[in-house]
Amino acid sequence: MSAFGHPSRTVWVPADTPDTVRIIDQRQLPWRFVVEDLRSVEDVATAIREMHVRGAGCIGATAAYGMWLAATAGLDLASAAARLKATRPTAANLAWAVDRMRREGATLAAAETIAEEDAAACLAIGRHGFALLEARRQALGRPDQAPLNILTHCNAGWLAFVAHGSATAPVYAAHDAGRPVHVWVDETRPRNQGARLTAWELARHGVPHTVIADNAGGHLMQRGLVDLVITGADRVTRNGDAANKIGTYLKALAARDNHVPFHIAFPSSTLDWTLADGAGIPIEERAEDEVSQLEGPDDNGTLRTIRVSPPGSRCANPSFDVTPARLITSFITEKGVCEASEAGMRQAGL
Repeated sequence: MSAFGHPSRTVWVPADTPDTVRIIDQRQLPWRFVVEDLRSVEDVATAIREMHVRGAGCIGATAAYGMWLAATAGLDLASAAARLKATRPTAANLAWAVDRMRREGATLAAAETIAEEDAAACLAIGRHGFALLEARRQALGRPDQAPLNILTHCNAGWLAFVAHGSATAPVYAAHDAGRPVHVWVDETRPRNQGARLTAWELARHGVPHTVIADNAGGHLMQRGLVDLVITGADRVTRNGDAANKIGTYLKALAARDNHVPFHIAFPSSTLDWTLADGAGIPIEERAEDEVSQLEGPDDNGTLRTIRVSPPGSRCANPSFDVTPARLITSFITEKGVCEASEAGMRQAGL
């Protein structure tokens, strides 16, 4: 992937500034494309906590580079690790990357390896997911010239990883192979990552798509307008329960009621073998103003923030929900497509 001639990665160390970690500031998209430099572990912690970067793989890789910055500054790695882990509690990739960096010495080479592995895993997810899309097309008897309609939730594209993405990787693979696809893009309140990020990505890549209100997905499934659902995940437990952006569980319920296949795509770094099931997943509760306020440009292109709920009304903002394994048709991983169960994941070699 590429954007406005910039590197195709979401996080990288520039050759001309080797003591700096460079990221795409995702808060600015789609209105502005802004590259931000991070020069300390505190910069990295702020970027993760305040969602300059977001998405399981991107968070993990950015945290790995943060551990390298801590090491080069001579800081205590245990303290740096605790600081980074505290920023976003739900995504498994964050703690996984931080712990791995501590084991491997927190070098730049170790961080680069984590980033490279993330990109390679997502590329493999695209290949395996493309085969799944082709099988679904055949099962439906869909003519080659007719698009396969895929619904996704939140952003699990290349912005959420180092490159390629998880849920969108099969879509990009199909599109690049000349196979017609169309994506229903959930807006994904409260931060609108679907409307702002997934739609921007798909448009840049030339993939046909339509942004919909979060609550429209069930209606589209009832009308036969969704052929399958693919989402990402921030943490998957041993039994196959999966945490993802709030609202994913409702899509899984609607998919089950309408006999629509529901798939979750993720690299093995998202898998948490230490948790037996989804009941143990920590669910991040974010600030009320993410719910009560919306941001966007006015007619003059000036960014404005408006309030959408009455002053004095409290807002709850759980950022994730958990989809039980029983509602998941299959997982799409770098090792292949497998059953959403411990046995299925172990058989796949995860």
